[in-house]
Amino acid sequence: MLMETQLEADITGDKEEWAEAGAIIQDYADGLETNLKKSGQNWKNYAVQVQGVSQQMSKCDECGTMLFHRELSDNLNVCTQCGHHMAISPRDRFTGLFDGGIFVEIDVPQPVTDPLGFKDQKKYPDRMKAAQKKTDEKEAMLIAEGDIGRTPIVAAAQDFSFLGGSMGMYVGNAIISAAERAVELKRPLILFSAAGGARMQEGILSLMQMPRTTVAVQMLKEANLPYIVVLTHPTTGGVTASYAMLGDVQIAEPNALICFAGPRVIEQTIRETLPEGFQRAEYLLDHGMLDRVTPRTELREELITIVRMLMKKSPAIKGDLPAPAAQSDDTPA
Repeated sequence: MLMETQLEADITGDKEEWAEAGAIIQDYADGLETNLKKSGQNWKNYAVQVQGVSQQMSKCDECGTMLFHRELSDNLNVCTQCGHHMAISPRDRFTGLFDGGIFVEIDVPQPVTDPLGFKDQKKYPDRMKAAQKKTDEKEAMLIAEGDIGRTPIVAAAQDFSFLGGSMGMYVGNAIISAAERAVELKRPLILFSAAGGARMQEGILSLMQMPRTTVAVQMLKEANLPYIVVLTHPTTGGVTASYAMLGDVQIAEPNALICFAGPRVIEQTIRETLPEGFQRAEYLLDHGMLDRVTPRTELREELITIVRMLMKKSPAIKGDLPAPAAQSDDTPA
C-alpha cells in the first residue's frame, strides 16, 4: 500500500514537472513564432523598401551604373558616370531646351487613319493605340514654339519610342506645319531627328513625305531662315535621305548611329568588315558629314550661340544686371 502511494506521488510529481516543462517549451515556441513573424515582417518591409528604391532608379545601358531617376532627368538622360546618352522624349527634351521649360505646342493637321488598311501580326490602328498608350503622345513628332536664351524659335522633335519614330503622313504634316509657322513668325527651325526610317504601314504614302519635307525645308531657305538639324541616336533610312541631312548646320549627339542602311546590312551585302565606329557621329564628323558633335548637356548653349549668329543678333545675355539703387533726394545726380 505504501509503495503504491509513493508511486502515485512520483507519477503526480512527474506530471507536474512535465506540465511545467511543456509550458516552458510552449512559451519558447510561441516566442519563436512571434520573432519569426516579426522577422518575416521586417524582411517584407525591407523587400518593399528595396523595390521602392529600385523603381526610382534606372540602369545605364553602357556602364551598368544604377542612377536615380531625378539625377538622370536633371542631367537630360545622360549617364553621370560614363556620359552615355540614353533616349529622351521630345517633351522632356523641350523642357530642358526652352527658357524655363515653357513652350507652346503647334497644331498638326491629322491625316487619314490607316489609308491602306494595313495588317501584319496586328492591325495598324491597334499598333497606333498601343504606341499612344506607351508614350502618352498621339504621334511620333512634337512641334512647338518658344524662346531659348531669349531667342524665339520653332522646334520639332521625333520620338523613337513611338513606332521607332517612323516617318508617316503625320510626321510629314508636322514638319510642313513647323516650317510654315517658322516662316510666318520669321523664326529659325531646329529639328531633332530620331527614326528608323519610313513607316511601312503607310507604304508609298510614307515615302511621299521625303519630297514633301524637302519642299518644307526649301521654304525656309527661300525665306532666309536658318534650319538646324540635331541628329540623335538613331537616325536612319528615309529620314536620313531627306530632311535630316538638309540643315544649314548639322549637329549630332555623341555616338549616334546615322545612316541610310545600317552597318550589319552593309557587311552582309559587301561581305567585308567595316571600320571601327563606322556610321557613328564621330566617324561622320571626321569624314565631313557633320559640323559638330555636341553632348546633350551642352547643346542648349551651343544652339543659342548658333541661332543668334545666323539671325545676326548680338551674343546672348547670360544674366540680368541688378536694378540700379534708388537715389534719394540728397544724392547728387
